Amino acid sequence: MGTMRARLEQVTELTHRLSKEYPEETRAFLGFLQKAEEGKALDLRIKELINIGLAVADQCEWCIAFHVEQAAKAEASRDEIVEAGFMAVVMHGGPAYMYMTPLLEAVDEFCREPG
Repeated sequence: MGTMRARLEQVTELTHRLSKEYPEETRAFLGFLQKAEEGKALDLRIKELINIGLAVADQCEWCIAFHVEQAAKAEASRDEIVEAGFMAVVMHGGPAYMYMTPLLEAVDEFCREPG
């Protein structure tokens, strides 16, 4: 199994555990996510590209894995995903640049080859 798929499993395991041990807090957090993502002005592909840039800037490998997978499912191209990552580098410099490593790992795992 790829590293980024393992990150996705960790997200699922964490959410499951927190749902059992802290159901109210977890339900509130997941409810907030759902409400925040319901907006109609941006389509899902664009929202996921924004989330990718933020995930790279925040240096969150779990977030990168999750949002690259979601962007790929929403038919974002490899180039769009990598460009979204570079937007984080523009704003956050060297540390964000280094998080292009897990971004490229996630792209390699979740996106079809160009062509």
